[in-house]
Amino acid sequence: MEKRVCIGKIVAAHGIKGEVKVRGINQNPLDLDKYGEVENFDASKKFSIKVVGLVSTNARVKIAGITTRNDAEALIGTELYVPRSALPQLAEEEFYLSDLIGLNVCLKTPDKIIGKVVAFQNYGAGDIIEIKINGQKETEMLPFTKAYVPTIDIDAGYIIVSSATMIFAKDEEENGAEG
Repeated sequence: MEKRVCIGKIVAAHGIKGEVKVRGINQNPLDLDKYGEVENFDASKKFSIKVVGLVSTNARVKIAGITTRNDAEALIGTELYVPRSALPQLAEEEFYLSDLIGLNVCLKTPDKIIGKVVAFQNYGAGDIIEIKINGQKETEMLPFTKAYVPTIDIDAGYIIVSSATMIFAKDEEENGAEG
């Protein structure tokens, strides 16, 4: 089976005629319908979608066959996937976050493997990388920035992180004051 990529998630119903709000993973929410037919996580349902507008930063989407608010509400939480091949080629030094899931995580050098990339989150302030550290129950979350993730080598199968945990500034450092 070809690798699939999540391009969005249905987050709410919109109106009474079956439209939904979709939080897109890509940069432009208006592009959600540019990849062809989409499917749910387990590929048990396929959807033909058309973006009909924006509601805040979410795409307002009409799904073929969904005609009532109740039908739309039943889809809340559904993630929408497309085949990886449907996405455009990227320039050098660009990548899709889904391509990083499963890569080894190395601390400062490629020979110090400390875990694996398990997911990415975005709560509105930027992408966060979620890492399963070897031997730990809980995952660690780090800002997905060049400071925390200076090296990404998809072909070699790893990323390098500068720290395995968040580094917090002391109040004096943040405010420029001395206690």
